[in-house]
Amino acid sequence: MQPVFRDREEAGEKLAERLAGYEEGEVIVLAIPRGGVPVAYQIVKRLKVPLDLILLRKLPIPWEPEAGFGAIAADGTWVLNQSMVKQLGLTDAQIERIAARVLEEVERRRDKYLQGREPLEIQDRMVILVDDGLATGYTMIAAIEVARKKGARKVIVATPVSPLSTYHRVASRADELVCLMITEASPFAVASFYQSFPDMTDDEVLEYLKPTCPS
Repeated sequence: MQPVFRDREEAGEKLAERLAGYEEGEVIVLAIPRGGVPVAYQIVKRLKVPLDLILLRKLPIPWEPEAGFGAIAADGTWVLNQSMVKQLGLTDAQIERIAARVLEEVERRRDKYLQGREPLEIQDRMVILVDDGLATGYTMIAAIEVARKKGARKVIVATPVSPLSTYHRVASRADELVCLMITEASPFAVASFYQSFPDMTDDEVLEYLKPTCPS
C-alpha cells in the first residue's frame, strides 16, 4: 500500500483544512502525545486556537505490547475492550497491575510536559481531540470520556486515518469525527499510511508546545 501522508505535519495540515469552519468560538485543541502533537500543532496554526495535551495511554497486551486492550488517563479514567479482555483471558489482578504501570508513565509525562502548570480549562468549550491515527480507538474513547467529565460543551475527534470499524466505534461516542481516510484494509497499522513515522521524544513534544503554552 502506498503511504497517504508524507509525515504527521502534512496530515495535520490536511486536517486543518477540513476543520477551517472552527476558527471562531471557544475552541481548544487537545493532542494525545506523543504522535498526536505535531498533527494538532498544524491545526492550531490554522485555527489560531489554544493547544494543550490530554494525557492518557493504551493498556498494552502483556505478550504483544504494541497492541492494546484499553486505555487509562491521568485522572484514572479507563476504558476496556471487554470482548478482547475476555478473549485474552486477562484477570482483574493482571489488568490492575498493567493499569498501575501505565498510569505511572502517564503521570511522568504529565510532570514532564506540563512542568508544574495546570491543564487549560475546557469547561463549556468546544474540544477537538487529535491523534495521528486510530487503531482500535479505545485510547480516543478514553479521551472523549475525560473531556466530557471536564465539562466540554462539544467533543470533536480529528484524525488522519482510521479503520472502518473503529471509525464507527469512536463516532458513536463523539459529537463529530473528522477523518481524512477510512479504510477496511487488514491488517491495519497507522504507520503504513505515513512515509515518515518516527517515534517521538519528550523533548520534541515540548518543542511543539513552546509557542502555545501559557507563560
